[in-house]
Amino acid sequence: QVQLVESGGGLVRPGGSLRLSCAASGLGFSSYRMAWFRQAPGKERERVVSLTLSGSNTYYADFVEGRFTSSRDNAKNTIYLQMNSLQPEDTAVYYCAAARVTSSWSNPDYWGQGTQVTVSS
Repeated sequence: QVQLVESGGGLVRPGGSLRLSCAASGLGFSSYRMAWFRQAPGKERERVVSLTLSGSNTYYADFVEGRFTSSRDNAKNTIYLQMNSLQPEDTAVYYCAAARVTSSWSNPDYWGQGTQVTVSS
């Protein structure tokens, strides 16, 4: 059974930082591209960043603007999202996703359950 389990969300003040983790099990982790998505209330889910199989390449959404850094540790079957300079508009549920190389990010193979990030003073 495949599981993607996110952690690290919470409440943070504007300008603060959070580090999210996503631990994967039940799949050949190094054979899957990984990504972070987010969904704010009333908005569609959007991709934040995607990572290649090795993590040597990462592709960020424009709205990240250099504030977030993502990485993966294939030895630990885990990906990370370091978020700095958080703003209220970053408030959302953050999800990790896994996709085979033959799958697209419009329909990844697996989703995590999500972790809430709230940015508020």
